[in-house]
Amino acid sequence: MKRNPVFWCVTLLFLVFCFGPAWAAEVSQGNCISVNDKDKTLTIEEYDLNFTKDKPYGHPTGKNSTYNIATALIGIPPTKGDVLRISYDVKGTERIALKIMNVSKQDLKKK
Repeated sequence: MKRNPVFWCVTLLFLVFCFGPAWAAEVSQGNCISVNDKDKTLTIEEYDLNFTKDKPYGHPTGKNSTYNIATALIGIPPTKGDVLRISYDVKGTERIALKIMNVSKQDLKKK
């Protein structure tokens, strides 16, 4: 008995919608406090999602987070004081950075 192509399309869409969110990474944005090239770590002070004209990237929350950047894809290298957007996965208690975007030096709003 032949299977209908519509059946396979519906099955594929079902699987993508069920398991798709599991592939998504976490995202955080904040001010770069330190970059440790020796330990391959980066620390930021996280920002919230309350955007205003004087704080276009959000307001500081006071929460510092450290990320392992050993295997991360990094656009413009971060320095202290830059606003960064980091996508990461959590493995145990460690945050493994996947991609780092230097928002303050690569601001798309100015274009």
